[in-house]
Amino acid sequence: MRTAVLTEPGRFEIEDRPRPDPGPDEVVVAVGEVGICGSDLHYYERGRIGDYVVEESLVLGHESAGEVVGVGDAVSDLEAGDRVALEPGVPCRRCERCKRGEYNLCPDVTFMATPPDDGAFAEYVAWPTDFAHRLPDEVSIREGALCEPLSVGLHAARRGEVGAGDSVLVTGAGPIGLLAMAAARAAGATTVVVADVVEAKRRRATERGADAVVDPGEEDLAEAVRAETDGEGVDVVIEASGAESAIRGSLDAVRRGGTVVFVGLPTEAAIPLDVGDIVDSELDVRGSFRYRNAYPAAIDLVADGAVDLAGIVDFAADLADVDDAFRRAADPETVKGMVRVGGSR
Repeated sequence: MRTAVLTEPGRFEIEDRPRPDPGPDEVVVAVGEVGICGSDLHYYERGRIGDYVVEESLVLGHESAGEVVGVGDAVSDLEAGDRVALEPGVPCRRCERCKRGEYNLCPDVTFMATPPDDGAFAEYVAWPTDFAHRLPDEVSIREGALCEPLSVGLHAARRGEVGAGDSVLVTGAGPIGLLAMAAARAAGATTVVVADVVEAKRRRATERGADAVVDPGEEDLAEAVRAETDGEGVDVVIEASGAESAIRGSLDAVRRGGTVVFVGLPTEAAIPLDVGDIVDSELDVRGSFRYRNAYPAAIDLVADGAVDLAGIVDFAADLADVDDAFRRAADPETVKGMVRVGGSR
């Protein structure tokens, strides 16, 4: 089977690898499409993300969906021909975190395209059936693949406890920010402000229903947010950019007693925050790591037409052109690029 392998930063090679066979509890999926994530770009450009370092050849891609072509002996819930979205993180299911239902925090998780675990830029992937989610007819393979970043946005909105009538600021209008905005809307938020320094991304946020957009490079973020919220600040901030200025500005833009959720990963992990302000304003400051139990909700939202996933895609390229696809995805104005691995429907 054809497989795109990152052999060194900035270089993919197309290799022929054996097609996998399913284990007893696994399905083999003919991969249709895979999204290019920001983490994929980090590995492609720099060969690392924090402590995760690409030391050997690695198959990237963790936003994937395709068609089941083989099932293990113990699989009864899926069959050949089913279309599925693959949830890329498989936890140990035995540790205390897993037993509490917090499986995204499992210390022994296997996660696609995170060293040393290979991802989905391959024609076939064998994956545990528990983490292969059947797609209804209303959801395309492309949309199934994009349920991964939507799940990130859903988890962030849940961590912020976004509810009916809430006001929300989303900083960063990349895929996670735009889909966090969609998740906040689905949860009942009535005012959503989106901030980004890139004009094309602010324009995309407006097209997708943001009530206001802010260029934090030209405007004071907190003042702009207060202008949209009768001087109060928003109920919830979802920080999805990882930019130090946005991280710091989150505390000024949220109302007293509000909630700040950090999703974006900064270049420097240690960024001082005003603890006095957090205490005085009784802010809830929370992290949001990947997702848990979010894929079924993501698929339902897309099937019901409540979230538009296709609208965040700027281009799609074939697997043979993966190098060019990554260069295009690195353009600051690009929101999302897709890689076509096989036939999809």
